[in-house]
Amino acid sequence: MSAIKTGPRSGTSSPAPDARPGHLTGRLKLVLAVLLVAQFMLAVDFSILNVALPAIGDGLGFSLSDLQWIATAFALTAAGFTLFLGRIGDLAGRKKMFIGSIALLGLSSLAGGLATSPGVLLAARVAQGLATAAATPAGLSLLTTAFPEGPLRQKALGVNGALMSAGFTTGAILGGALTDLLSWRWAFFINVPVALAVVAIAPAVIKESKPAERPRLDVPGALTVTAGLLAFVYGLTQAGEHGWTSAHAVTGLVAGLALLAAFFLIERKVAQPLVPLKTLGRRNVAWGNVLGLLAFVTETSLVYLLTLYLQDTLGFSPLAAGVTFGVLGAGTVVGGLLAPRVIARTSLLTPLVAGGLLQTAATAALLFLGTSTGPALALLLPATFLGGIGNMLVIVGFMVTATGGLPDAEQGLATGLASMSQQVGITMGTPIMSAVVTASTAGATSASAIHHGVTAAIAVNSALVLIGVLLAAAFLRTPRQRARA
Repeated sequence: MSAIKTGPRSGTSSPAPDARPGHLTGRLKLVLAVLLVAQFMLAVDFSILNVALPAIGDGLGFSLSDLQWIATAFALTAAGFTLFLGRIGDLAGRKKMFIGSIALLGLSSLAGGLATSPGVLLAARVAQGLATAAATPAGLSLLTTAFPEGPLRQKALGVNGALMSAGFTTGAILGGALTDLLSWRWAFFINVPVALAVVAIAPAVIKESKPAERPRLDVPGALTVTAGLLAFVYGLTQAGEHGWTSAHAVTGLVAGLALLAAFFLIERKVAQPLVPLKTLGRRNVAWGNVLGLLAFVTETSLVYLLTLYLQDTLGFSPLAAGVTFGVLGAGTVVGGLLAPRVIARTSLLTPLVAGGLLQTAATAALLFLGTSTGPALALLLPATFLGGIGNMLVIVGFMVTATGGLPDAEQGLATGLASMSQQVGITMGTPIMSAVVTASTAGATSASAIHHGVTAAIAVNSALVLIGVLLAAAFLRTPRQRARA
């Protein structure tokens, strides 16, 4: 097999001359390690507090109705500001944005761990969300511009995807372990030394990356897309808590859709749009992000559904439920390492379709989960392992598809869109599946009712995965790519 050849790319002030196809230099290994550690930490933050919420509520005096805001405050800012802060990173420099946001994450985590009131803790969660919204697209942009398009980038994105998904699973395990063995405060404190290490090492090993010509910031576009995403995600979280017909859910969803429609109208008229429609109109960018959104909606929400099932139907402790997801995490690591090989030997379409079919079958198998622990685990563990492999094949395929074939000047936008799909997908999944469970249980909270509601939501989940497969097969036409490492 012959290696993919990539020529010089225009529009960047920092090419990576030592990133030759198939050759991973010592410096690039260090760059990859720094970026991957940071992305893993960001992924852990999405789930590490989930099982700690009751303990936080007891410790700081949160009311039961306000407890959701510990997760919602983070999710709103992480999803709502990703595209805007990704563009700011293009203007100010992605390296500066990445290091600054990791520093903010460390400081806000320290503040959250030391919090003595609900207000301080919620402010820390907002700051953590902003740090995540800035660091995720900046880190992905640095990764895609440091590694040329082809085998090296595919490997880097594969490992990044594996660690990102494993981080989400690890967060559930760590959150349970730290809360049970130490204190919920350590779910915040654990970020601090990692952030310090990244901030100390990154300046020496990462090269600055930004377009050669500094574009203007599309202020109307930035305001409408940020407000639209905030309103839409808020509506989704309210739907998950109170149902799709609640006033807050309907208001948020309608306002969000209206603002996002206004955003697209603005982008058609401004001279330097935040999201050039010609880029968004590329088939690989548009459909790649749709598939990525579905991939994150389905697998992250499946963790929520299985947490309900394990704890409320089978009676597992939070720690035991978290440890069970270690098998899913192992599957994602295998999928992330396997995906670049699949892409190199076949095409970008293969992991999207084959991975989606594997995830569909594995998720559908969970429809047969019963209420006895032994038989349930005999089905759940291999199904989640295989589903993790399939989901990660799709995620890596999405990342490579949505950021491929673009000059470095557009990598900030492409990775910003991909990061937005990731953050919004993670945020959307749980409220959607929670609303399905709520509708199916009709307010009942018995073990059998929860089992029925979870089963209904798993059916919806597997249907969404299958829709992604059909969309990939119908609308993506990717050239056969062969490469060697």
